[in-house]
Amino acid sequence: MLRTRITWLAIGIISAVVVSFVIPLGLLVRTMVQDRAMAEARVLAQSTATLVASVDDLTRLAVVIDPVIQAAATSEAAPVHLCVTLPDGTRIGPADDGFDGDAAALIERARSQSASFTQVTAEAADVLTPVTVATGTVVVHTSTHFRHLQSRIWTVWATLAGLGAVIIGLGAFVSRRMAERISTPVTEMADVAHRLREGDLSARAHTSAGAVPTEVTELGTALNRLAARIAELLAGEREAAADLSHRLRTPVTALRLDTDLVADETVRSRLRSHVEDLHRVIDSVVTEARRTSRDDMTAAGDLAAVAASRTAYWRPLAEDQGRALEVTVPPAPVFVALPTADLRDLVDTLVDNVFAHTPEGTALAVVVTAVDGHARLSVADAGPGLASPALAARGRSGNGGTGLGLDIVRRLADRAGGSVVLGQAQLGGLLVEVTLPHLPSAD
Repeated sequence: MLRTRITWLAIGIISAVVVSFVIPLGLLVRTMVQDRAMAEARVLAQSTATLVASVDDLTRLAVVIDPVIQAAATSEAAPVHLCVTLPDGTRIGPADDGFDGDAAALIERARSQSASFTQVTAEAADVLTPVTVATGTVVVHTSTHFRHLQSRIWTVWATLAGLGAVIIGLGAFVSRRMAERISTPVTEMADVAHRLREGDLSARAHTSAGAVPTEVTELGTALNRLAARIAELLAGEREAAADLSHRLRTPVTALRLDTDLVADETVRSRLRSHVEDLHRVIDSVVTEARRTSRDDMTAAGDLAAVAASRTAYWRPLAEDQGRALEVTVPPAPVFVALPTADLRDLVDTLVDNVFAHTPEGTALAVVVTAVDGHARLSVADAGPGLASPALAARGRSGNGGTGLGLDIVRRLADRAGGSVVLGQAQLGGLLVEVTLPHLPSAD
């Protein structure tokens, strides 16, 4: 979904930014902690050197230095190892704390150079400060081991990681809200488009200024204008069709009156029947023009019953023309998502095509089946058929017709979510199979 993709994109960007800051910051913190520990070791070495220089009797130095050594060794912040080496080699405090294997060499170096220096390794930092007294050189040695600082570094790193996680979480929350602000209007517009596709021409998108991004507002406005234009065009087309059908009623009425003047009762009855059928077709055109698309989708008809009744209507004409008409319909109702009037037009159009485009005496068969959730109406004939299914397009048929019949059938099938397939019939002519969704009931 759009909102999920936007959210993950924002989380990825925020995570990259946070990581790019947290990692260097973590390394910087470690360096700062180590530098601070070394600075404390230097300060302790300098203060101890000052203390040594102020003591005249070196025999009393141990009493003065021991408290400082103990305090430095037990410091909670960063324990510092302190050792003072007298000119005669006597050491006050531990010579090393188990890690300074080269402590003696460092002390000798400080005594020989008579200069303070700091030696830093991966594990520790040693600060040596020589103090010149009357009897020789006293060397003050302080060292801090970085392993004592690791717990503080881990604490800081954990804090940074937690802060980064909180920032990413807040970023995910904010990005989710922003993604919803962008995607929700788009989803609503998609819903409006689906409603328009289903025939609800009153569906409109919300285009409140400031509520959604400007681009989305423009999209909604364009969609609303398109819907309004479709409604105008459809209304105009329906009115034109209804007006044309209404105008046809007057000559049909006159034709009905003229049929009453025919002397032959048989011919008069047949003509009157044809006029009534023509009148019914005109009425259906008016009804179709006035009917909305949503009305079409809520109606259901029995395909089996309509096929049986309409083939019974066409059977006398088939007998007059010497056509063998075979009808196979199931005894149970076969409900489909088309109203009865549309099903009647569907069957009549297919049967009329056979009568109009095949010579007299051509056999035809009408079959209705219901299998696997689909209903199928098959109309086959023993005529010449079509040279190519492409000839059945609107406006061309290949047999001197207009091609409108099969196009009407196709549009009716599409309206119900079905399909139309043309093929070769076992009788030798054209086979038209109309497949429609099978409904469990008429409700």
